[in-house]
Amino acid sequence: METSRTHKIYLILLILIALITTIYFGNKGYSYYLSSIEDRFFHPDHQSLKSSGVVGHTLGIIGSLMIMIGVGMYMVRKRIRRFSRVGILSRWLEFHIFLCVLGPILVLYHTAFLFGGLVAVSFWSMVAVVASGVIGRYIYLQIPHTIEGGEMSLNEIDQTKDELNRRLVQDYHLDETSMEDILQAVKRRPNRSENNLFKRMIDKFMFDIRIKSEIQVILKHHKISRTNIRQVFGLIDEEIKLNRKIDRLMMMQNLFKNWHIAHMPFALLMLIIMIIHVIVTIIFGARWIF
Repeated sequence: METSRTHKIYLILLILIALITTIYFGNKGYSYYLSSIEDRFFHPDHQSLKSSGVVGHTLGIIGSLMIMIGVGMYMVRKRIRRFSRVGILSRWLEFHIFLCVLGPILVLYHTAFLFGGLVAVSFWSMVAVVASGVIGRYIYLQIPHTIEGGEMSLNEIDQTKDELNRRLVQDYHLDETSMEDILQAVKRRPNRSENNLFKRMIDKFMFDIRIKSEIQVILKHHKISRTNIRQVFGLIDEEIKLNRKIDRLMMMQNLFKNWHIAHMPFALLMLIIMIIHVIVTIIFGARWIF
């Protein structure tokens, strides 16, 4: 059973691998990549770092494979029913993002920061895919998900809220009046009419403080111990988050559907041009170490 700590270690490991790899090859080819096109031919690392060199070509192959594997495995896990219970979907998404971020970085080093013609179209498509992927990840995080990583329906969210309320009543013996006061407090929303984003953030922060102060007064009046108050606040925080996510659920689900309209075509265009590039390269006699 995966724990929160294990998940954090997993994410940190992926981030470290991506950062170390990016920094290593950036540092290794720093002087070469900054050289002019005329001077590169005389650079001592030209034979290895050029696009057809051993290192440059290897980075292109590995980066391309990472992109294809990252796209392919996530699509299989998400769309083919027989694989629907293999691992947690959100973990597959995280690994998909890792491969589809590090892969393009390696492809960028493969190009030696020189790209034009049809390859340039593929490169900028790749940039668009990565950028839209970051936006898509943010939208995805705004949609409530089950522990398996699937999107929650409004019915499932309501069931989760009912379970939280049941725990508040059974575990902490809150009476009906106290529960009603708490539920009314967490249902309230901060003022969203303010156009200034910074002011809205401050208003939301102050609103949360006021709500928690009100709930704390209710709990103290009910003679809940300090230890239990912290535990109750944990449950109430979950309730507040669920209420806010319900507000955004429909909007974010629609955004996520529309996001695929932008993300998928760029991804397909990138893959098609990359395959054409590989075929043309092989036809013209390019070979790797094998």
